Amino acid sequence: MQVIRDIGAWTELRRSLGEATLGFVPTMGALHRGHVSLMERSRAENDATAVSVFVNPTQFNDPRDLKNYPRTFEVDVAEAEGAGVDYLLAPEYEALYPEGYRYRVSENALSAVLCGASRPGHFDGVLTVVLKLLNIARAHRAYFGEKDYQQCLLVQGMAEAFFLQTKIVACPTVREPDGLAMSSRNVNLAPKERALAPRFHQALKAGPSVDQIKAALAAAGFEVDYVEERQGRRFGAVRLGKVRLIDNVPL
Repeated sequence: MQVIRDIGAWTELRRSLGEATLGFVPTMGALHRGHVSLMERSRAENDATAVSVFVNPTQFNDPRDLKNYPRTFEVDVAEAEGAGVDYLLAPEYEALYPEGYRYRVSENALSAVLCGASRPGHFDGVLTVVLKLLNIARAHRAYFGEKDYQQCLLVQGMAEAFFLQTKIVACPTVREPDGLAMSSRNVNLAPKERALAPRFHQALKAGPSVDQIKAALAAAGFEVDYVEERQGRRFGAVRLGKVRLIDNVPL
């Protein structure tokens, strides 16, 4: 696996791939089994696979969340190489944002609800960095996990709106044996919080109504951000200590 930090060097390498199909998995690092499943899907469907590792500061509305986000680059390199990835892109902030985030992508409907309602500016940062990375990678397909279902919909919509050539592929959420959706932030859960965390998914699946789910989660010790039903799915976001968890299930 080649680790590439310079965007210009990647541009030259990408050109040398010619007609070979390229799959792309954009990440913020702290890779886990969910990320690996995206890499495996990409490898099965393309001639080569590239992964990016970039902790994107523009999507963090809370500076404490950015500070606490796990950074495990050397482990990530080993994880990606073990998954058979061909190229790992790790650009610096100055290279991705030479203009200092003066230009950004905004969506004014879906991004204003669910996570967007409680995290102002979050999806501007997400869409902006994803557009930059897709333009740099020039992949045939890019893979995103459905745990971040709202993000998947927004990225798919952006790709259609701006006539991007990359196909956005949404992949099923990967869960721990106890049902907790895999997330890089799970490592920040204290032992008691980690033991409680699976009840979030259980409540979303089993709760008969949104109000009853909220009440049950609050009684169990979760700080509930939202539980809502939209587009045939039930979405939820909660906090346990310093960690914000999101999940969704089909209705």
